Amino acid sequence: MPRTARIALNRPLRRLFDYRIPEDLTLEPGQRVRVPFGHQTLTGLVVDTDTPPPDGIELRSIERALEPWPVLPTETFHLLNWASRYYQHPLGECLFMALPPALRRGQPAKEKHESYWQPAPDGEGQALPANAHRQQALLAWLQEQPAPASTTSIRAAGFTTSQLKSLADKQRIRPAAAPAFAGIADEPELTPTLTPAQSAAAEQLPTPAEGFNTALLYGVTGSGKTELYIHHLKTHLPKDRQALVLVPEINLTPQTVARFRQYFGDRIGVWHSALNDAERLAVWLRVRRGEPLILVGTRSAALLPFTSLATVIVDEEHDGSYKQGDGFRYSGRDLAVYRARLNRCPAILGSATPSLESYHNAKQGRYRLIRLEQRAQNTTPPSLHLLDIRSRPLEGGLSRPAIQAIRRTLENGEQALVFVNRRGYAPVMMCFDCGYVEECPRCDTRLTYHRQDRAMRCHHCNYQAAARDHCPSCQSENFKPVGQGTERAEDTLAETFPDYPVVRVDRDSTQRKGSIQGILQRVNSGHPCILVGTQMLAKGHDFPNVTLVVVINADGGLFSTDFRAPERLMQTLLQVSGRAGRAQKPGRVLIQTCHSDAALLQQLCQHDYLTIADQLLAERQTGGFPPFRHMAILRAEADTMEQSLTLLNTVKADASFPSELTVWGPLPALIARKADRHRAQLVFLSDRRSCLNQALSQLCTMLELRKPSTRLRWSIDVDPIETG
Repeated sequence: MPRTARIALNRPLRRLFDYRIPEDLTLEPGQRVRVPFGHQTLTGLVVDTDTPPPDGIELRSIERALEPWPVLPTETFHLLNWASRYYQHPLGECLFMALPPALRRGQPAKEKHESYWQPAPDGEGQALPANAHRQQALLAWLQEQPAPASTTSIRAAGFTTSQLKSLADKQRIRPAAAPAFAGIADEPELTPTLTPAQSAAAEQLPTPAEGFNTALLYGVTGSGKTELYIHHLKTHLPKDRQALVLVPEINLTPQTVARFRQYFGDRIGVWHSALNDAERLAVWLRVRRGEPLILVGTRSAALLPFTSLATVIVDEEHDGSYKQGDGFRYSGRDLAVYRARLNRCPAILGSATPSLESYHNAKQGRYRLIRLEQRAQNTTPPSLHLLDIRSRPLEGGLSRPAIQAIRRTLENGEQALVFVNRRGYAPVMMCFDCGYVEECPRCDTRLTYHRQDRAMRCHHCNYQAAARDHCPSCQSENFKPVGQGTERAEDTLAETFPDYPVVRVDRDSTQRKGSIQGILQRVNSGHPCILVGTQMLAKGHDFPNVTLVVVINADGGLFSTDFRAPERLMQTLLQVSGRAGRAQKPGRVLIQTCHSDAALLQQLCQHDYLTIADQLLAERQTGGFPPFRHMAILRAEADTMEQSLTLLNTVKADASFPSELTVWGPLPALIARKADRHRAQLVFLSDRRSCLNQALSQLCTMLELRKPSTRLRWSIDVDPIETG
């Protein structure tokens, strides 16, 4: 009987493909192979080699194996199989997500030739121009390195290939031989010194010797959770084992990596989407070889092929960035916990504002709750004050008391942070004569005015048009920006405080590689300045000289239709408030609001997040929302809303859902039209996870058999964090 293998392809197909195994080939699950597929030859992954050949079908043969070993080890293979079933996503796409782009394309699983550089001897080469500051900085950086530096490490340090080429052309640097690889260097003999409160928390954290155990570390902002992670790894991680440290944002990675490298040296690896293909392949190979790395990365790092994982840490576990927003809609946090379970190792989830799901797990005894409620260095939490702005005149969104507080802060030689959760200059351009509002032609949203680029942009579909000086409807020149964005706040503060620098931190100002590092260095110098930014400023940054935080508008989440909005509002306000007073100087937070009597905001001023979380959990339980019930959303999008609703109505009518499954809809999405696609959704709720998963699996089978038009697309989102 011919031997057959079941192969997964990187295609959005919920099926596997059978191929004949050549007689001289031995395969095992997780190996990469080349297979014919139609008129193409594709890279596939072996899923099974024990299936009998189908009757009456002449199978095509596997051409060859790309490696004699599985690129996906057993544990990673099991993890992704489980994720495919849990998130109702095609197995092939799930498996290929664990590979770097080079391996998905079929390239060899080996590192490319790397170039190394060293400074030329003193006196050689041309003089650098006085204004070539980055070239001078790169030359100084190379002179500080103990050995020749690779192009990859030079780029990782924030320099560019063009700067490197300029120095080479001027003969200030020269190519060098690669240093001999001697494994991972010995770690520095440094260990963080813990406060008594940190030591008490450290004693409660689960260790690799205990096997699988999940702990929720509730540590207030400024309590030193990162030092606790480092101390735990220093004390309990074996020298020959691996650890995974997840962080929510790319912009947090350099800061976190720098702190970890201080204690672990070359044992630290980095994984995030800003790495190029060669850099990703190099890190992936180190992980797959089983090198005892401590890998710091964003959500996709949870998918990598660890072979000796001993500890999993998820920092800022509440952050929505851990949930993939399209395609394979997995949660990096939840996969990390399941991965720890498969590896029988501890998982530590840390946050000053834990998600209600994790906090509920801790209250139910599934997680170990560890409290760290004292700031490091015995600093006091910042004082929170609600500043009612009803009937108050505003200048660029700022009230006069807020402006006066910023002035006093700067005069004292300290720094202020102004939080505005909108990019651009203004979220609306409106005619004050006829009422016309500039809207996106492709979405049911308004265009945001970016004055710096003189552009109108949609932050949902990336549509862009030149800004106008007059109303396109009535030609009036009374066409003005309405509302506040980071650019407008920046301009207002620059005009009000001309003697002090204003530093804007948002997605627009940090697009260039290395820009966030430059901004952080500037702020950490301690000189008086004003920081203006979005949620990027609220996530884990440590600004010792920031003593004042001003929140321009705190009312957005109080009246949202999204049941998660109050939780996100409280988390954001407490996180951004935690940037103030982190050193010895006391901090102060002013929260501008038109609803200072709101119960949630009143409780916020008491710094008692868990009490707020208890109240929000009680409301969720009354409403029958997660985490007390399990949720999934079936989304459809088409050229017309009628097509989307028709598909969902047909599915709802034809499916035989169990009585314990609650189905809402179909209804148009909150943004019903996005990028000229009309979107609708069905919401499913169940008390039992198994009931929900079984219903979703049947739905997927039904929808695939119907084979709707390629212009009509559908997707399933399990445990959604965006319900609109």
